[in-house]
Amino acid sequence: MLEIFGKRFDVTDGIPGSPESVGNNVAYLFGRYGGCTFNGGLYRVHSTESFRKASTMVTEAYPEFGFPLIPFGFDWLGRQFVLDLRSGDVDPEILLLEPGTGEALEIPRKFSTYHDDELVRDPEPSLCVSFFNEWKSENPADLAFDQCVGYKVPLFLGGEDYVHNLEVSDVEVYWSLMGELRLATMNLAPGTRISGIEIGE
Repeated sequence: MLEIFGKRFDVTDGIPGSPESVGNNVAYLFGRYGGCTFNGGLYRVHSTESFRKASTMVTEAYPEFGFPLIPFGFDWLGRQFVLDLRSGDVDPEILLLEPGTGEALEIPRKFSTYHDDELVRDPEPSLCVSFFNEWKSENPADLAFDQCVGYKVPLFLGGEDYVHNLEVSDVEVYWSLMGELRLATMNLAPGTRISGIEIGE
């Protein structure tokens, strides 16, 4: 696990480790690449600290799942990759939680093969690589580990899926804001007009 991924994705921040565990589990991923940024911010593997924060963020924003969400990585758009524990499988598939759309997408790939297969063979669906490259052409600086590129107006509130609707944000701040907006609007009928928004402190 991670051998092919490590050859195709460049660590641009952080220091790879030598994990004590072996195999195909999250502990091995964190031991090998926890806290590392790849390709200038395209993808990151959670550190122990960011994992704890992300666990709280995604649970609060997506309470409908009703089971612990285990985030292991996140991309440049702040989207969180989490283990889908609904099947009870020891090698679960992946959920992609998107704060900008308010959606949870199923990725039909096992965690054990996700990095070496899906992200290497066809990273576009998971990481929106072409959109990242378009944004990077106008914003060449690498993203810090705690930053993402978020939507100024989220797509679930009618925002446009274009570069001009993106801005660099703190991941926690962005998730807090998008999570509150998602919960406040998720039960509204499509097309409902929203006259004003208040964000709690």
